[in-house]
Amino acid sequence: MALDVSSLWTYSDPALSEQRFEAALAGASTDDAFVLRTQIARTWGIRGDFERARSILAPLEAQLPVVSAEAKVRYALELGRTYASTTHPPELLTGENRERARALYLQAFETAKAAQLDDLAIDALHMMVIVDSDPADQLAWNLKALAYMEQSPRPEARKWEGSLRNNVGYAFRLLGRLDEALAQFQLSLAAHERAGRPRNIRIAHWMVARTLRDMKRYDEAIAIQRRLEREWADAGEPDPYVFEELEQLYRATGEAAQADAYAEKLRESRQRERQ
Repeated sequence: MALDVSSLWTYSDPALSEQRFEAALAGASTDDAFVLRTQIARTWGIRGDFERARSILAPLEAQLPVVSAEAKVRYALELGRTYASTTHPPELLTGENRERARALYLQAFETAKAAQLDDLAIDALHMMVIVDSDPADQLAWNLKALAYMEQSPRPEARKWEGSLRNNVGYAFRLLGRLDEALAQFQLSLAAHERAGRPRNIRIAHWMVARTLRDMKRYDEAIAIQRRLEREWADAGEPDPYVFEELEQLYRATGEAAQADAYAEKLRESRQRERQ
């Protein structure tokens, strides 16, 4: 398909993304319009309005027999995300909703695999960690997604490397396998550096430093977080997670005054977020 969905997304601003998708509907083919509407639904899921997302997807079901494989995959993915996603509060991640999502994600994976839509197949696999939240299960799904990416010849599949290695590292960290976690976070950092996206690079550095704290390598972690503090400030986006980490690091090293100063920065940052 000629439609480049990724170019229309700003995931941190779903309302803006919705406007772009709506504008792209003008003159779109039947298949492209179908895909655009699945993404409009996703913008509402990101905003936590899962009922509205499903109401947008519902009329599309009748078209499934005649649309492309990509459209079918995107429909299954976005319907699945209305039942289980990172934006769902715990009370909505019921067993029933997880199983609905499981069926849809696996359907999306099989359809994408058959059509050699490797990036969408990886998307479906990486969503399974929301369905199966046990760290060992999360690791298994993430490793499967990573292996799928590594064998794919398609450039769009390789774009997943940074996030997939981050997810593998996170699962290792939850399991207490810190050396393996650190190695994956470092590989994630390298992938983000190759992609050249400063925000993702900073987040990847944060994950490295967070693991170093778990490993009690406090001085290395502090050096990274202090640098990140400066970089986020220079970008005009002071990061409360950096303040939170620096508070914990300075408490761990017995520097109470420094810890208290970062606790206050964290409090002020959270207060600004609520305003």
